[in-house]
Amino acid sequence: MPDRFPEICDYEGSDYQKSFWDAGGRAYEDGAEAIALRRLLPASGKLLLEVGAGAGRNTPRYHGFERVVLLDYSLTQLQQAQSRLGKKERYLYVAGDVYHLPFTAGVFDAATMIRVLHHIVEVPLAMAEIRRVCQPGAIFILEFANKQNLKAILRYWLRRQTWNPFSLEPFEFARLNFDFHPRAVRGWLAESGFELERQLTVSHFRIGLLKRLAPTRLLVAADAVAQLTGNWWQLTPSVFTRSRAVGETPFAAPGAFFQCPACRGPILENHPTALRCSGCGRDWQIRDGIYDFRLAT
Repeated sequence: MPDRFPEICDYEGSDYQKSFWDAGGRAYEDGAEAIALRRLLPASGKLLLEVGAGAGRNTPRYHGFERVVLLDYSLTQLQQAQSRLGKKERYLYVAGDVYHLPFTAGVFDAATMIRVLHHIVEVPLAMAEIRRVCQPGAIFILEFANKQNLKAILRYWLRRQTWNPFSLEPFEFARLNFDFHPRAVRGWLAESGFELERQLTVSHFRIGLLKRLAPTRLLVAADAVAQLTGNWWQLTPSVFTRSRAVGETPFAAPGAFFQCPACRGPILENHPTALRCSGCGRDWQIRDGIYDFRLAT
């Protein structure tokens, strides 16, 4: 069994998609993120891993890929995604955690992690796992909450907050909710085997009053222009990065896909309602089309 079990932020039973996105006044943020993804995503690909897919808000935006694996720790979030997107062969729904990905090495040619890093306790461990399952040259698109945003800097200079937005350590502003310094994130990417190619700054106009007064289309268009400054400075609450997997990837047996997250053994036996690990003999359940690899269950 794995010897490290970092605490996980679980959205089980949450109506996050409905309350935060659909009815939460986030049309501007969603539109700005759609533009960032469109700029950073490869035009086409075979197999993309969406880490923290939630209810599938971004999944339709990966239309250039032949197949998309939606990974989330919450079974109910995946059920919501399945309800929105359907049980199409193009989509594979997997319940599991980013620290113990249930896939063999080098199977993905792209991966994304959007609005997820701010819940990650051990970022280097998570990034190392994502790099393990990416083939050399794979594209990794990462979004993170930026502690060095303009609002935090002004509040710090005016002595209205005690924490330092320029320091490299993460700031936990709520339980299992972290802001990160861009330089720290770039360092973790490099240490994990990813080479940074591009940065975009996103959500420049995330101000309640401004969102109420200005048309959403205008704010999104303005944000699209401002995003292009991301390689020069990062002062927005959200930053998108595009990196490429470099170096070698451990050899994976031809045709292998799933890997036991408990013992790292291959999963060879296929049953109608479960997959069995040939190494430790553990059965991993298939729940109405969702592969359940959560170690805690």
